[in-house]
Amino acid sequence: MTRPAMGADTAPPTVDSRGRRCPLPVIDLARAAATLPVGTTVLLLADDPAAALDIPAWCRLRGHELVDSALEPGGDGRTRRFTVRLGAGAPG
Repeated sequence: MTRPAMGADTAPPTVDSRGRRCPLPVIDLARAAATLPVGTTVLLLADDPAAALDIPAWCRLRGHELVDSALEPGGDGRTRRFTVRLGAGAPG
């Protein structure tokens, strides 16, 4: 995970899971989420086709918001960029 210093004009933390297969992108994102405060926006880069289903499901189950999911601009055509805003977690 890349974690730049936080500031007004700083890019959000990025989790790079390219080249990793299911379930590793979800695990990578979960590990990053555990170290970051509620409300943080995290970017996940993943080229595993299963991530397109796994990441939205993980967000729903864990109480996070999937803000956006799109192919990485100027990328290889396989890499998807997920933007996730961390919530307080799933109730109960």
